[in-house]
Amino acid sequence: MADRHLIDVHVLLVRDDDVLLTRRRDPNPLFDGLWHLPSGKLDAGESVLDAAIREAEEEVGVHLNPADLRLVHTLHVNGSGPEPRLGLFFEARHWTGTPTNREPDKCSAVRWFPLDNLPDRLIDYPAAGIHAYRAAATFSTRGWARQPVKL
Repeated sequence: MADRHLIDVHVLLVRDDDVLLTRRRDPNPLFDGLWHLPSGKLDAGESVLDAAIREAEEEVGVHLNPADLRLVHTLHVNGSGPEPRLGLFFEARHWTGTPTNREPDKCSAVRWFPLDNLPDRLIDYPAAGIHAYRAAATFSTRGWARQPVKL
């Protein structure tokens, strides 16, 4: 087992009852064409808020104010990659700019989906975070030997 946990930030850009998703363009056929939230790994020396702001700007071109980010779910995941990870899901209902595909080499589409009608081809890890967000669960686990915890 890995000796560290990655920290990922996921940004739920929410407009009314819709969430913005990006469709991955990935050399790994397991992920190519699947939908995902704007997200990424925390860089060394970076705060989680700064990472969420950076990822939203890099991936979909919107500018977020830290005061408009709300931590809505924490997901401790094992088995979604070579290392366990801690996913922090931030909701943003206010931003400046129009969401567009800023990474066409990594993303083939950007689209709004109703929160109650998400696409079938959504990567499991962010899907679990979105479903927990909709259920107002603040913490959950996935892929660990013990029974999942939801608070």
